[in-house]
Amino acid sequence: MPLSQVKCKNAKPKPRTYRLFDEKGLYLEVTPKGQKWWRLKYRFCEKEKRISLGVFPEVSLKEVRDLRDDARQQLRNNVDPSAIRKAQKQSNGKENDNSFEVIAREWHAKQSSVWSENYSIDVMQRIERNTFPIIGQTPIQEITTAEILEMLRRMEKRGLRETTFRIRAISSQIFRYAIVTGRAERDPAADLIGSLAPRKRNHFATITDPNKIGQLLRAINDYEGSIVTSIGLKLAPYVFVRPGELRRAEWSEIDFKDKLWRIPADKMKKGIAHVVPLATQSISLLKEIQEFTGSGQYIFPSLRTSSRPMSENTINAALRRLGYEKEEMTGHGFRSMASTRLNEMGWDSDLIERQLAHTEKNAVRGAYNFAEYLPKRRKMMQAWAGYLDNLKSRSNVIQIKSKGREEF
Repeated sequence: MPLSQVKCKNAKPKPRTYRLFDEKGLYLEVTPKGQKWWRLKYRFCEKEKRISLGVFPEVSLKEVRDLRDDARQQLRNNVDPSAIRKAQKQSNGKENDNSFEVIAREWHAKQSSVWSENYSIDVMQRIERNTFPIIGQTPIQEITTAEILEMLRRMEKRGLRETTFRIRAISSQIFRYAIVTGRAERDPAADLIGSLAPRKRNHFATITDPNKIGQLLRAINDYEGSIVTSIGLKLAPYVFVRPGELRRAEWSEIDFKDKLWRIPADKMKKGIAHVVPLATQSISLLKEIQEFTGSGQYIFPSLRTSSRPMSENTINAALRRLGYEKEEMTGHGFRSMASTRLNEMGWDSDLIERQLAHTEKNAVRGAYNFAEYLPKRRKMMQAWAGYLDNLKSRSNVIQIKSKGREEF
């Protein structure tokens, strides 16, 4: 039953804090000292959140319902009300409501609804560390290209070359959001394209020599550690997904009948859903680990709690235990290993790129390729798994090619 002004006024304190509920997530929280706080409970990105809407009777029932409706409108626009309130609290008064920080937090709250949790946190941390201390409190329409360049130059001097490029791109998106929402007229960050020092491409350490791949696979097979880490290590070469996609894999994504692993878009780097055909060897490994973790959410849960996936450092740490330094092999290196060997063995490069989840720029062609290539990708993934097993079982590999393709 909805609250009334009289009921709110007559609410008496009790030995413990209690709540009087209104509608649509709004409630009045009464403390043992007689304080009466308005609270709003809501969900954003599948997480339950709460914000304070003031104190009764300073904020009346009618006024708080208006505030509640405003917050719910923000949610309908995929904006987190708590993020907006946080930004406004951190600004220095009303004149800074259009500061870079306020608008950046508003932009982030809106965008994060379609991002993975880890990526969302990473973006906000980058913004907070690198932009807010310099231009955060400046009204966004007053920020010049020269100020953005100076900010980026400071980052370059600290050796943060890759981060510099990312911050320029993120800042540009924030300025464009300000333009669309009527709080800026231009994007000064766009003027800086091509003005920064060329970015240094990082290549993940990998092993591509067949004999050394065999040695690595035998070492992995003999790994002595937790069953979760052991199976994760064994599965990684077969599926060659990104380490984050592997460690956050969930049982609900596995289709044992069709032998497919369907990775949702919010877990993928480019935000596009991906499908991994599972070879017989991959299915066997998944059924083995299912006996230990099948009742939970994650295939590879953390050793500390089953409610979280294993640490992002687990696979790399296991490789170090096996004697492989970071300059020799990384969890990400299984991707480069597969790409290099499959290309050298004569497989269609389009198949390989699609299996690596390298985005198809043309959406129509991408959808067509998905349907056309899946049977071929199944064949390639099974052949690749057989090739790895062959390398693992042999102490030396003699390469024999037939019709442009290495025999397994």
